[in-house]
Amino acid sequence: MKFTDQLAAAERANNSLLCIGLDPEPSRFPGGWQGDAGRTFDFCKAIVDATKDLAIAFKPQIAYFAAHRAEDQLEALIAHIHAVAPQVPVILDAKRGDIGSTAQQYAREAFERYRADAVTLSPFMGHDSIEPYLDYADKGLILLCRTSNAGGSDLQAQRLVGADGRPGDLLYEHIARLAQGPWNRTGQLGLVVGATFPAEIERVRELAPTLPLLIPGVGAQGGDAAATVRAGWRSQGGRTTGSIAVNSSRAVLYASAGDDFAEAARRVAEATRLQLNSAR
Repeated sequence: MKFTDQLAAAERANNSLLCIGLDPEPSRFPGGWQGDAGRTFDFCKAIVDATKDLAIAFKPQIAYFAAHRAEDQLEALIAHIHAVAPQVPVILDAKRGDIGSTAQQYAREAFERYRADAVTLSPFMGHDSIEPYLDYADKGLILLCRTSNAGGSDLQAQRLVGADGRPGDLLYEHIARLAQGPWNRTGQLGLVVGATFPAEIERVRELAPTLPLLIPGVGAQGGDAAATVRAGWRSQGGRTTGSIAVNSSRAVLYASAGDDFAEAARRVAEATRLQLNSAR
């Protein structure tokens, strides 16, 4: 199944717009697991098992695994998600951005080693930085567009100048146009837009009406869930025409520091899902 179809199917099956970010930090693990990177799989598995019917996607962030030499646990975790929640796609948050043979190896890493359904990418080296990933025609490629961090404006909000010398799009607008149009030869491109910028989400949705949007920044980063849904999610005739996956990581993962951490994660995920759905 193509990534965009997986995302749409998960939205329907789990009645959810909530993407659960898996950013395991051993120093925040509960009880006797605290500080033990060897329990990374166990911690994330417990979160997945508690929330697998509440999520539109799971998003493991590769740095949290690689920094603790836990790449094998990441492989096992993605395999576990595919086994217990085959309807929920896995987005590998890697933000890769290179070209040529190096990009080919990164694509193999994401889609063959880890068996992710989608990967986040930086498009700032141009089309050839995403081209090797397009060879995996069913996989999602989610391009950084208007990110949730304040420093994103340093580049993304800069206005381009056309060949005729006239002011053109802001850089993030140009990326949205490329992703909706000439770059999207597989039909599986998406965009990262931050919940901290609802007006920009709405602008991206205007330029890219059908692309899936991965929206971080709700929860610990303070993004407004209702404003995010109103700005980004679109439907027609009862059918979603513009999917969104609104990510929450720390607020779900670390809802409790006790032995009830998985149950607490489920409660927060349920509440967040309800909040997102009520804005549709």
